[in-house]
Amino acid sequence: MRRHGCPTIIDIEASGFGSHSYPIEIGVVKSSGERYCALIRPEPDWEHWCLQAQTVHGISRELIEARGRCPKEVCAELNQFLGEITAYSDAWIHDSPWLNRLFFAARIYPCFHLSPIEMIASEAQLLAWDEAKKRLAKQLDIKRHRASGDAYLIQQTYLYTRNLIDTYPALARRTGL
Repeated sequence: MRRHGCPTIIDIEASGFGSHSYPIEIGVVKSSGERYCALIRPEPDWEHWCLQAQTVHGISRELIEARGRCPKEVCAELNQFLGEITAYSDAWIHDSPWLNRLFFAARIYPCFHLSPIEMIASEAQLLAWDEAKKRLAKQLDIKRHRASGDAYLIQQTYLYTRNLIDTYPALARRTGL
């Protein structure tokens, strides 16, 4: 497996789960540490809203309608901010369709590519991932479940687990990896 440096991470908060859900906030942290975050105003036909999801991310429909920005503006900014790179998601199965829905609504093609974090993380990293992420969330004092904070936490979890495996190779051997 090719060793990667510090990856660029995208995280998306959404109106819920399932085929009718849509993106309401996107957060990015680049390998350089630069960040981007935007609330997304729903399109007129984006009607699905899940109160359970709202409880998790703390973003109300009223907030995104009042302060969200139109998909076209957000997509143009994402393309400019990211350029032609690969960004990674730890929830690609959800984030990819939401990102596609955002760009489809904007009638813009993304310049960048979204890939699952599993494409660059080793098996040993993934085995240590959940515990490391919980520990880091506490250490970094990330209280809100929001896109930019989550993107930063994912990036730090990737780096921490990679360094953990590099520092303690016996951990990888003990787990059979």
